[in-house]
Amino acid sequence: MEKANLNTNEERDEMIGGTAGSEPTRVIPTVINRLAPDEIFVFGSNAKGLHHAGAARVALNKFGAEWGNGEGLQRQSYAIPTMEGLQSTRLAVNRFIQFVQQHPELKFMVTPIGCGIAGYTPEEIAPMFTEAVDQDNVFLPMSFWEVLMKK
Repeated sequence: MEKANLNTNEERDEMIGGTAGSEPTRVIPTVINRLAPDEIFVFGSNAKGLHHAGAARVALNKFGAEWGNGEGLQRQSYAIPTMEGLQSTRLAVNRFIQFVQQHPELKFMVTPIGCGIAGYTPEEIAPMFTEAVDQDNVFLPMSFWEVLMKK
């Protein structure tokens, strides 16, 4: 039996508009175990596409990420390289946002890329997604929304 996705209480509250009704509604679950056919699991990778651990391993095992492919759409996943520095990550996020804009039929579930093994903070990564805030098909982790909403 396939496991359900898991949201924290805070994420559940935010997905219905928050307590004030002005919070983001496009918040990804903390744990993603399954996707609808039109959903894409967006994860941080390395340029070589060696998906050893973290969300990259989940993408490889569950959502069709391809070993040796470090960027772009791979079945029901999308890799963004994060291990090669912030400037490289910024450029990859820009390419991702262009891809998102070309594919409004898909929903992109962005994990907190770069905030695990790569060692960055949401304060460093979230601003890269500023242009994605207005994209109805981009769902971000609560840690990114918290940074983006302060702007």
